[in-house]
Amino acid sequence: MLPCQRALFDIPDDIAYLNCAFISPLMHSVVAAGEQAIRDKAQPWSTTAEDFFTGAEETRALFAQLVGADAEGIAIVPAVSYGIAVAAANLPVSGGQEILVLDEQFPSNVYAWVRLANERQASITTIPKPPKDARGRDWTSPILDAITERTAIVALPNCHWTDGALIDLKRVSAKAKSVGAALVLDLAQSAGALPIDVKEIEPDFLVAPTYKWLMGPYAMGFLYVAPKWRNGRPLEESWILRKGSEDFSALVDYEADYQPGARRFDMGERANFQLMPMAREALKQLLAWGVDNISETLRVKTALMAERANALGLETGDRAFFAPHYLGIRFPGGLPDGLVAHLRERNVFVSLRGTSVRVTPHLYTNDRDIDRLFDALEKVI
Repeated sequence: MLPCQRALFDIPDDIAYLNCAFISPLMHSVVAAGEQAIRDKAQPWSTTAEDFFTGAEETRALFAQLVGADAEGIAIVPAVSYGIAVAAANLPVSGGQEILVLDEQFPSNVYAWVRLANERQASITTIPKPPKDARGRDWTSPILDAITERTAIVALPNCHWTDGALIDLKRVSAKAKSVGAALVLDLAQSAGALPIDVKEIEPDFLVAPTYKWLMGPYAMGFLYVAPKWRNGRPLEESWILRKGSEDFSALVDYEADYQPGARRFDMGERANFQLMPMAREALKQLLAWGVDNISETLRVKTALMAERANALGLETGDRAFFAPHYLGIRFPGGLPDGLVAHLRERNVFVSLRGTSVRVTPHLYTNDRDIDRLFDALEKVI
């Protein structure tokens, strides 16, 4: 268990921010890194050619450490949709094959597959939402049942974005490999809060943005590319992706070869002088905390909130079916009208996703925040 880290954030005492799955707040250290980066841009004569490479390489290595990967396998991207587009541009799909997605999956991990299926005369198979019993929803079993010899790509999250329903990626990966299907993961709602090791899961592609559980800025992210795909086709043909681009004087000597590893898939202007230092600072802190420690600390918080919700007659399901950093609260009689606005008026910030009140705390969450949430909920039951 980690102690409360609220002092590292700019969150007033009367604010209960339980919405990290929407957008995370920035730590003071991350804000300071961004402010310094803006000041540096005001005096560009201090920027050197080497700076186009060093910051990106350090940050790439930090994310690799976070997911148990090698730095050679990490590309720097601006969004999940970009990383999914890279995967779609490189994975083989033939007519008659299928691409598997989940019911109500986040669209960044759907639209590219719809286009690819249409182009290749393949099909999209949407795995229906499993029935909910008293414990929760078991997504893993229907996913395993849906993977067949026709399956070319399995495109999934680690947990469902609406309520945090957990998927056993190890079992899914094994089944996908048994039929020769590729595994593509959108970890927007888990990277940084839920431990993952790519050596264990062996995805073909894995992408995560920095603005949620990686605690960084908006418009940055990371893409893991398995070794077998690292010689693939990038979406862009930026100068910095080419071999020898460190030598600015030779850039007009056009080079056919790319930088090594997954760097060919980096976005243009990947140095991103204003955002990269912020992402780097956030990753350093996450690694200092340890994702295992973050996950366990949040598990205790959500378990406590689930108990309090259940005591009020609200439904949360069996925590074993859900990611430890997520809590979905359901009202047996349906959601009260204006619930989110009611909570916001009382400085309690959550999200409404589907039929669930999505509560997503972090290390800045304290006992007062939890009390404030349930004091507000009691008034609408």
